Amino acid sequence: MSRAVFPGTFDPPTNGHLDVIARASAAFDEVIVAAGVNQAKQRLFGDDERVAMLTEIAQPFGNVTVATFEGLLVDYCRSVDAQVIVKGLRSGSDYDYELRMAQMNRRLSGVDTLFLPTAPDHGYVSSSLVKEIAKLGGPVDAFLPPAVHSRLLAKL
Repeated sequence: MSRAVFPGTFDPPTNGHLDVIARASAAFDEVIVAAGVNQAKQRLFGDDERVAMLTEIAQPFGNVTVATFEGLLVDYCRSVDAQVIVKGLRSGSDYDYELRMAQMNRRLSGVDTLFLPTAPDHGYVSSSLVKEIAKLGGPVDAFLPPAVHSRLLAKL
């Protein structure tokens, strides 16, 4: 059985994240969407809120579960017996950063990383940018699943 972990902050989850979830779901027997927990980081949405949003948007995919993790991603991957880390790439700068991380993760644990290029219509979308636009009153509904969009508007 092939098991992959799609890690991230997901603050909030975007349509780009949902696209990676859908594509990973088609490629692996099981996908765990793992929201990172780090009490030192300031996030708009709490851990439980991010898990709830991810669980709702991942519901159509029967082989996708949502969890949180703390500490090293490779330790989490070992604990759930995941063979692959899935990462979405938006740009060359994402690749430059993620390649080094993938190489280190492989060196530390033997866990490989699969890069999925973002669909062109999501390539410029990031959670940070979406939050900034929303805080300034701009429209962000095209970048978020409807359930996430409504939660973001309520939060702001």
